[in-house]
Amino acid sequence: MKLYDYLKHFDTLIAAIIGFYVIYLFTSYSGVGISPDSIMYASTANNIQAHGTIITYENTPLDLFPVFYPFFLAVIQFVSRVDPIVAGALINQFLFTAVIFISGWILSKFVTHSILYKWLVLLAIILSPALLQIYTYLWSETLFILEVLLFILAYHHYLRRHSTKTLLFVAIIVAISCITRFAGVTLIGTGGLLLLLDSNLIFRKKVKHILIFTAVSISLLTCNLLFNRLQTGLSVGTREPSITPLAKNLYYTGTVLDDWGSLGTGAYPYAILLISVILLTLIAILLWKTYKKRINSYENIVIAFVVIYGLFIVLSATISRYERINSRLISPMFIPLLITCTCWVPDVLMGIRSKLKYVFGSVAIVAMLAFEYATLRVDMQRYDDEKDYGIPGFTDDSWNKSPFVKYLKTNKNLFKPGIPIYTNANEAVYLFTGMSSEQVPHRFFKKDVAEFFKLKHYYYIWFKTLDYSEIININDIRKVEKLNAIGEFQDGDIYEYSGE
Repeated sequence: MKLYDYLKHFDTLIAAIIGFYVIYLFTSYSGVGISPDSIMYASTANNIQAHGTIITYENTPLDLFPVFYPFFLAVIQFVSRVDPIVAGALINQFLFTAVIFISGWILSKFVTHSILYKWLVLLAIILSPALLQIYTYLWSETLFILEVLLFILAYHHYLRRHSTKTLLFVAIIVAISCITRFAGVTLIGTGGLLLLLDSNLIFRKKVKHILIFTAVSISLLTCNLLFNRLQTGLSVGTREPSITPLAKNLYYTGTVLDDWGSLGTGAYPYAILLISVILLTLIAILLWKTYKKRINSYENIVIAFVVIYGLFIVLSATISRYERINSRLISPMFIPLLITCTCWVPDVLMGIRSKLKYVFGSVAIVAMLAFEYATLRVDMQRYDDEKDYGIPGFTDDSWNKSPFVKYLKTNKNLFKPGIPIYTNANEAVYLFTGMSSEQVPHRFFKKDVAEFFKLKHYYYIWFKTLDYSEIININDIRKVEKLNAIGEFQDGDIYEYSGE
């Protein structure tokens, strides 16, 4: 590659550096945001690094999440000797930098390449509230989004050669993504769909490549699921059936897209229509380009991923119960969807021969800048809220300056050995004290609830700000048992039950 080929990406490098600094700004006060999932990842990484075991803070094998993100953190911890929670902000700065740079690289390879279009899209990525939320928390999406972009790069390279070697490279990326997040199976679907639609492959070679791609792509996930089954008897942890129907999940997905597009809550009534129109239109585009034998381009790889990922999230949420569809869950779709919804503009403008193209071009630029101004205002409001308080989660000031947390840290000798400790937030107990504790049972699992109330002696640590509706709470316990307070604070209490 010539020097010019590198220099033409200099603007992308500048955008990536800006992204690095933006994540630094948001995490400079209290470090990376920490949620319950973050503690699960970090504790497993600690055990991998220290003991070579895939064990969480609950002293149980990790089965609710795949293994690669904790392994990724463990490798960084082994090299740097820094705890993942401490290093999390810097890790995310580099990951976001890589995401921006690869996005710019992909944009520069489009059929109709426009410098101005690339700049506007990169600016939208840097300012995206959805991505800034992801890259200010210690979450596996930070790595998975990068893997999605690497898949797009690698698959386009495969399209140029159609060799087994380049296909294997794609499949390895997909295999790793599947053990980063279970949603990585969408990349298997994307790759399989594109292979199926590829008109440049003769039938025999197409079948061979689909079989190779599928076998390699699912290999690591299969190993991960078998390991989980052997360790815990469950492949993907305990999963409850969904309580939200298809229409609700379409609605929630549509409202997230409304927020991403800065359309406001007034557009929420049309949320189902929005997501339905987007998915159906993209499916129609793929079918049309397949018919015209123009399926092999970056744009079509991106479109295929948006379709598969969007359908996967909506359908999986209709089958299995997890948190309500939100920006975090569909964040891997943001950059592909942004590209999908805008990549046609340079093509259309190039096809206009009259001076009208400057009029239409100006309108498109103004519309994009207006969108970016709206997202900038959201970012500035968030930064104003967090710069002196911290990112919401276990590292913000409500926890850092909590008298109850300080009491827990300095009075761990309150808990006598051999007596179980129960809590409504066992991840918080681990983070602040290093002690293991048991989460009070979920209401859904009646047998576990009954077993809990058979206990004759235990401690109960109650974080008042973290009462989840899915688990039994302090009032449920008090209706059955008499708890003796041994530490009471405004934001939390410690109780002992001794069979009375």
